Amino acid sequence: MSNEALELSINLVWVMLGAFLVFFMHTGFAMVEAGFTRSKNVVNILIKNILTISIGGIVYFIAGYAIMFGDTTNGIVGSSGFLLNGVDDIGFFVFQAMFAATCATIISGAVAERTNIMAYMAIVVVMTLFIYPVVGHWIWQGDGWITQLGFIDFAGSTVVHLTGAVGAFVAAAMIGPRIGKYTKKRVNVIPGHSIPLGALGVFILWLGWFGFNGGSTLAADPEAVPSVIANTFLAAAASVIATAFYTKLRYSYIDGSLTLNGALAGLVSITAGAASVSIIGSIIIGLLAGPLLVESVRFIEHRLRVDDPVGAVAVHGLCGIWGTVAIGFFDVTNGLFYGGGLTQLAVQAIGVVAVIAWTSITVAASLSLIKVFIPLRVSREEEIGGLDIAEHGSNAYEFQQDTFRGLTPNESFAHRLTTAGTKQTSA
Repeated sequence: MSNEALELSINLVWVMLGAFLVFFMHTGFAMVEAGFTRSKNVVNILIKNILTISIGGIVYFIAGYAIMFGDTTNGIVGSSGFLLNGVDDIGFFVFQAMFAATCATIISGAVAERTNIMAYMAIVVVMTLFIYPVVGHWIWQGDGWITQLGFIDFAGSTVVHLTGAVGAFVAAAMIGPRIGKYTKKRVNVIPGHSIPLGALGVFILWLGWFGFNGGSTLAADPEAVPSVIANTFLAAAASVIATAFYTKLRYSYIDGSLTLNGALAGLVSITAGAASVSIIGSIIIGLLAGPLLVESVRFIEHRLRVDDPVGAVAVHGLCGIWGTVAIGFFDVTNGLFYGGGLTQLAVQAIGVVAVIAWTSITVAASLSLIKVFIPLRVSREEEIGGLDIAEHGSNAYEFQQDTFRGLTPNESFAHRLTTAGTKQTSA
């Protein structure tokens, strides 16, 4: 084997390892969402996540990849490579398909516990077929119009995370909050059922992110890969520490769920600049991501009154914006702090605004159309009883009290409805 062939093989193995790790991140998303929501909806969360990677992969194969990386039409949209016709680099397709599904699954957590699963599947199709690929074409295809401006988004703070978060925000706002989340001006806490599951999910996502960012080098480059991995790790670590201390100052205790999400906030924030900032820059980006996360969650929940059970919009959206804009300050070549002036910062801002506008308009239009054919949310009775039985006919866990009564799953569902109705009447 020639040196060139050996290098190609090593690079392929590295990218495929990255793809495997990004695929494994869907386990992390599933665990975070399941842990941060109630036990009566866990099966629904798991099924949504496995359907996302499955539907997203097929749809991206059919048309999404072509729209994203096909020959450009005026820098707006791809027009070749449908069904991978004429595509030689199948490995690159596999890697990118994992990213497409990651963007779509961000919506899952934000609309958890009240969304009709058929409507959710419909929006996954739209996201992976057209909405996300168009953003990707603008930014990651060499002839994309935002790329031509000089925009930098190494592994997707904007392409993947901001796009998914804007879709999540629009969907959560249109579907409405969970029953009991808001009582007049009061915001009620609806705690998740398993912080250990949520923590497991965060650690899995952190691990997967080394493939997410590291694999985005698209080569086993001995200089680039260690730097990207170091920046990824240290930004996340800094964000965890900042979140822990900030919640201690703000609330007089270290908030568990926010601190766990702090790791994800740091990871999202460094994703755009993992290959273009210094280690010190990555730590600063992570340190600022922590407080941003805490205040963003509070603002979205209390001020905007949008119910996001897992904090997806704050983590992927606001921190995605921060990570993208931070390049304008910390990029070692063109950043403001390195003598590059305001040009890069302005370009980064233009890209962010364009993606927010595109995604919010297209997601809102798509959901409005979907709503004509499929209800966006389940009935009140199904939401109270839990989506596991209503949508899937089974529970994630065996409820001990129902076992003692000898109730079947459907009888258990009816019992929970009755109990919930009695409690509401009493209240």
